[in-house]
Amino acid sequence: MSTTTPLRIELSAIDGIISSLRQQHYTVVGPTVRGASIVLDEISSTSDLPVGWMCEQAPARYRLIKLPVDSLFAHTVGPHSWKQYLFPPILRLFSANRNDGEIRIGDGLPGSDVPGAGDAVRPYAFLGVRSCDLHAILIQDKIFGGGPYQDAYYRRVREQTWIIAVNCTLASATCFCASTKTGPKASSGYDLALTEVITEQDHYFIVEVGTERGLKLLEGLNHRPANESETARAAELVEGTASQMARSLETENIREVLYQSADHTRWEAVAKRCLTCANCTMVCPTCFCATVEDTVDLTGMRAERLRKWDSCFNMDFSYIHGGSVRSSVKARYRHWLTHKLASWIDQFGTLGCVGCGRCITWCPVGIDITEEYRAIRDTTLTNLVPSSTEEVENGNA
Repeated sequence: MSTTTPLRIELSAIDGIISSLRQQHYTVVGPTVRGASIVLDEISSTSDLPVGWMCEQAPARYRLIKLPVDSLFAHTVGPHSWKQYLFPPILRLFSANRNDGEIRIGDGLPGSDVPGAGDAVRPYAFLGVRSCDLHAILIQDKIFGGGPYQDAYYRRVREQTWIIAVNCTLASATCFCASTKTGPKASSGYDLALTEVITEQDHYFIVEVGTERGLKLLEGLNHRPANESETARAAELVEGTASQMARSLETENIREVLYQSADHTRWEAVAKRCLTCANCTMVCPTCFCATVEDTVDLTGMRAERLRKWDSCFNMDFSYIHGGSVRSSVKARYRHWLTHKLASWIDQFGTLGCVGCGRCITWCPVGIDITEEYRAIRDTTLTNLVPSSTEEVENGNA
């Protein structure tokens, strides 16, 4: 559901939202400043948010800048994405303990920070989810929660999670969500969506309600229907954000272009710059590559099976008997980009990129996914051969 009339809440209401969710035993997670960057962590009040901070981003560059106003959400996305809570970097799938000749099977390990697949999940409330990240969550819903093979842990966490989105009122130089139609305004998938408005005289939020429980959360807080000028101001800020984006990704025929560019010379050029450090896949909110490791402690009394984030940029990721399938940097970069922007469409019916720009910002050598694709597209489009209907349906183009 969604209310037809946006609401106005005051700055103090954000603390009320956080307090109410914490009283309902939700772990509220939001952006906070740590180590000269904005990361996601548990918060207990608005004082934990990046009050008065914005971030300057460019290829291989990230800096925090102090603003003259006490905005809560003037920053854009940092190196963390929400997938770390829904799809943990390390997850215990299985454990076994030998004690007095008996073997006990279980998932939990008391005193460990590593969650187990069978552990009771912590109910989360995500505060400050940007539209690009919201789309990333919806994409991972398809990956882990759709189809015949589903991730039980992901579903348990996801089904309990609150999402309070924040519409962007400022774009970074690496943002391009407007071209991928994933932002800067949240359109669905949230309980509440906030737009922060700051004027010389006022500081308030325009709220769009997405669910019944979102509306109920506001019942104990001071709110009223927003008037026409207030909603217009909020809309103007969000529209201005879209116009600030200098980067774009041309998505028309993107699948066909990449499928017909396997031998393009650009792959060699980008391979000379790529360090295969896997930063782009670690910060990406949709990448889901993982590996499974079995370990036994030195006493032979305990064994564990762990799922850990991995990356297709690692040579061992494609290792099979006899060697790695993608042994060159060129092959690994080509695989990543083609999967992200082409074969992902065959698998899940959508792009694997949401235009957040993290892979550009956090690449040590400043490789730009939009620039790389544009270079390939500009020399391929004139000779493009449309895929047949049968090929598109079967995913064999």
